[in-house]
Amino acid sequence: MAKQKTQVKPETNTWEVKDRTYFLLHDESPLTYRLASRHSTRHPLLWFDEAQSMQRELRYATNQASPFVDEQKGEVTMGHIVFEDGVLNVPKEKQNLQKLLSLYHPRKGATYGEFQPQVVAENEVDEIHAEIEALNFARGIDIDHAEAILRVEKGSSVSGMSSKEIKRDLLLMAKKNPHAFMAIANDENVGLRNTGIKAVELGIIKLSQDQRTFNWGSNDRKLFTVPFDENPYSALAAWFKTDEGVEVYKTVEKKLQ
Repeated sequence: MAKQKTQVKPETNTWEVKDRTYFLLHDESPLTYRLASRHSTRHPLLWFDEAQSMQRELRYATNQASPFVDEQKGEVTMGHIVFEDGVLNVPKEKQNLQKLLSLYHPRKGATYGEFQPQVVAENEVDEIHAEIEALNFARGIDIDHAEAILRVEKGSSVSGMSSKEIKRDLLLMAKKNPHAFMAIANDENVGLRNTGIKAVELGIIKLSQDQRTFNWGSNDRKLFTVPFDENPYSALAAWFKTDEGVEVYKTVEKKLQ
């Protein structure tokens, strides 16, 4: 039997009586899905009450006010908890089922979640702010930095793009995934990586066919070996910051001018 989490019973005076909606997680939406509504060895339905230092058994009984078995009296009428197309709407009249699902059921957060409009709105506001920040940043950076960032997503095709095309695609990239865009934009190795790619495209540096070795384009002198399982250009960017690599980087920059 899985170990139950230690919990304190939620304060009842914060509970709001309203209709509630629950949904299956992980983008699942089967025609029907039945959630455990009573305790069994196969599907433990227990809640640890820290105040009483004991496990309390749960079950959904349609004719009882509480989801706790020890608080239910007389005959019980068992109910089923069924999600249809991944969603379960529970009206405010079914307070026992709502409290079981919202406060005590051990599968909340693992199998299903509760739809909370306020949380959704807060997340949407955060996403809008992130998008604005990314777009403003993209709009203000110079064309070389823009090319370096965009190359991470588009690769060598950036070389054939005009400055207006680069700026347009950069703004679209920032709008589509602002968090990923800002992470790339703030990566100090992006510019170094871009320099390495351009140097290889122009033949200043050569990358072997197996992508394991960088050599000078003019005399085939070996520069360095790419560590196993690393992206060659990411490794090159890191190498450019070493004592040996920084001299090569300075030479490459001069040749690119």
